[in-house]
Amino acid sequence: QVQLVEAGGGLVQAGGSLRLSCAASGRTFSSYGMGWFRRAPGKEREFVAAISWSGIITYYADSVKGRFTISRDNAKNTVYLQMNSLKPEDTAVYYCAAAKYGRATMQEYEYGYWGQGTQVTVSS
Repeated sequence: QVQLVEAGGGLVQAGGSLRLSCAASGRTFSSYGMGWFRRAPGKEREFVAAISWSGIITYYADSVKGRFTISRDNAKNTVYLQMNSLKPEDTAVYYCAAAKYGRATMQEYEYGYWGQGTQVTVSS
């Protein structure tokens, strides 16, 4: 079993920054890819960013490319999402997820464990 706990959400003005963190426990964190997804009000959950077990390979949704950065610290069993130049359309509940494999993946079905989510609200 894997437990994922997100933190760092909140209310920020457009143009501001937030850093989300996700602490993992329950298995060998460094062996698995990690990802961030989000669900905006009235919309389906969507992919945001992913990182491989080594941290070398990362993927981003087009909507966040150049503004968000995913990273991980395997010594701390933690993955981060640095969000800069935030826009009102980034408002959503953000979920951390642990992949079934070591590679980075954008496919939701390849994630086996999910956190409870953290709310990010960007005001205009």
